Amino acid sequence: MPDGRGVGASIPRPDGPAKVAGAFDFASDLRVEGMLFGRTLRCPHPRAVVKRIDIARAEAMPGVHAVLTAADLPGRRFYGLDRVRDQPVLVGPGEEVRYAGEPIALVAAEHPEQALQALRTIAVEYDELPPLTDPVEALANGESLRNLLIRRGDPENARADVVVTGYYEVGQQDQAPLGPESGLAIPKDGEVDLWIATQALHVDLRQVSDCLALPAEKLRLRLAGVGGAFGAREDLSCQVHACLLALRTDRPVKMWYGREESFVGHVHRHPAQMWYAHGADRDGSLVFVRATIVLDGGAYASSSHAVVANAAIFGTGPYRVAHALMWCGAARTNTVPNGAMRGFGAVQSCFAHESQMDRLAKELGMDPLDLRLKNAIRPGDRLITGQEVTGSAPLEELIRRMAQLPLPEPPRTAIALPGGAGNMAEPGDIRRGVGFALGYKNIAYSEGSDDYSTARVRLERRPGGQVVASVKTAAAEVGQGLVTICQQIVRTELGVDEVELEPADTLIGDAGSSSASRQTWMTGGAVQQAARLVKEEVLRRAGPPGRELKDGQVLDDEGAPLAPLAVLLDEPIELECEHHHRRTSKLDENGQGDAHVSFMFVAQRAVVDVDPEAGLARVVQVATAQDIGKAINPLQVHGQIEGAVAQGVGLATMEEIQVRDGVIRNASFTDYLLPTTLDMPEIASVLVEDGEPDAPYGAKGVGEPPLISSPAAVVAAMRAATGHRLGRIPVRPDELAGLSETAPPHTIEPGQPPG
Repeated sequence: MPDGRGVGASIPRPDGPAKVAGAFDFASDLRVEGMLFGRTLRCPHPRAVVKRIDIARAEAMPGVHAVLTAADLPGRRFYGLDRVRDQPVLVGPGEEVRYAGEPIALVAAEHPEQALQALRTIAVEYDELPPLTDPVEALANGESLRNLLIRRGDPENARADVVVTGYYEVGQQDQAPLGPESGLAIPKDGEVDLWIATQALHVDLRQVSDCLALPAEKLRLRLAGVGGAFGAREDLSCQVHACLLALRTDRPVKMWYGREESFVGHVHRHPAQMWYAHGADRDGSLVFVRATIVLDGGAYASSSHAVVANAAIFGTGPYRVAHALMWCGAARTNTVPNGAMRGFGAVQSCFAHESQMDRLAKELGMDPLDLRLKNAIRPGDRLITGQEVTGSAPLEELIRRMAQLPLPEPPRTAIALPGGAGNMAEPGDIRRGVGFALGYKNIAYSEGSDDYSTARVRLERRPGGQVVASVKTAAAEVGQGLVTICQQIVRTELGVDEVELEPADTLIGDAGSSSASRQTWMTGGAVQQAARLVKEEVLRRAGPPGRELKDGQVLDDEGAPLAPLAVLLDEPIELECEHHHRRTSKLDENGQGDAHVSFMFVAQRAVVDVDPEAGLARVVQVATAQDIGKAINPLQVHGQIEGAVAQGVGLATMEEIQVRDGVIRNASFTDYLLPTTLDMPEIASVLVEDGEPDAPYGAKGVGEPPLISSPAAVVAAMRAATGHRLGRIPVRPDELAGLSETAPPHTIEPGQPPG
């Protein structure tokens, strides 16, 4: 490979220098001549019926070019992800508002301040209704987005020597992308080009096209610079709104959200309430797991269908268990919709099942790692859905490699103590705890999906004789490093160092969403196959003796140079490939079926210093051993682990959206706390490369597993330091100090539905 820049090399990102220098154009930086500015009027009530909307004053204001309401919608009134389209583009008179933040009207004006002033003159009359905000009550009343029952073996009658039960909660976490929602719609002759920060160009295209009643060929979505995603950009935000205003005014329209609007403009992680019972024999062998998981889905379906499946399927952890009864449901409530966030579903249930494993180890008098090793899944075992684990599953090696990573030194300065620079903790008051957690999750789309991605590779000789390859996909680069992966794959397959990436848009076939840790496998696989088709054509042009392509030369079957690549490219070679993974199956009435393609595993250890009396904690270290199949770019893999751990530490210690009576009370980064560099632990990581047979180069996904289990590991370390139960994340100071304990708000038998 030229200069060692192919698969397996730690090379820098092509978009890195511009981002570091502040020269990268994010979606909010977009500008074109003559553009207008769009703003959205949102309902302040979590539940109400719109009686009347008066836009006359807004329409008459200087600089205002359009004021739109639900009556102006030309196409489908509702949008949503593929399974359920239940979310209104705008809510009009006689219709019900289902959450505080629901869009009511749109304004386009010459200046953003003019648009804001016009919004304030729109008079809306509401009939307020009592909001339903308790997810357990909602499910009991039939307000369900999805319920899933998984029954394996004979869970009702299974008996164990030791049984532990527990109740656990996970708070509502924001993805906290630094770049808020933004887009620019440019109309021309009844068509629209939409530049948008998104995770799924074609998924957006289908929804926007329907809502505009505009044929897909007259609508083009182009990926704008994405300032973080983590699931927040899987759903529509301003896509339809910007296009509506642009088509009405026949002017480009830019929309972007401030931080407060962003909190209601995208989905969040589902809050969870979980009731668990684990049974084991005296030797530590798991006998049964029974659990009920209640997720708050918010007002609309979004990704709740998949989140319910993940929470349930992975709800017993990566362990062999013969008898399982798992009931999981997502409730429809009058709160902001919840949907995809990194590790969605598996994060919530991992906190519960790993807390249970620690309680079980304590009851059995076993080392918590020994208990996990004894029950760890191996290839050939079956999940609680009956699916056989095939391919790579090196869980036992992960546990051992994680345990071998060095422990951190004691704190050497006051700033390294809990409370940091505030000097709120004394060294003599500090207790150090060590905790462990295992996690796993699926890769790619599941439950009967036909998952695929499309890529086009072009090889040409430029003026001057330079050979250049270019790659075109619709896959969204959202910070995960897909741009680097595509370049490395083409370099490896074609032996060409110069690889250019064409902008992602919907002028090529679908690449699916940048979610479910799927793009390295799916789009990487499509790029690999397209490059191999190009290589075949090169060798065909070289004639029958051509056997290999290496370092810009076609070699014969003895490895001798036959022809320079450049001389074979009088005509460019451009070929496209659509890569599919094997078809998965839907789950039956007992939750049985081969719902997933493959799995990725992780083992983590956290070290936490706690001052119990002050209710303060500092995460000192998170050590990670991760199953990655093959590291296409090891530097990026370690970076993904670090980013995921940061979000896991945030969820365990501080990040939570505070909602009261259906209204978000901390919609800013002043009040919604995020870990800073001073809160970040030392991160030690080791990569276990055990190639997945069907994946390109054996590579699995990377970004989700370290977030799945790190909150559970952090809280396990806190428990070890304090002896307190700590059944909720984020852990609050009063719980850390032992002054309060999370109690179940409802009595539910594990494995049974609410009500």
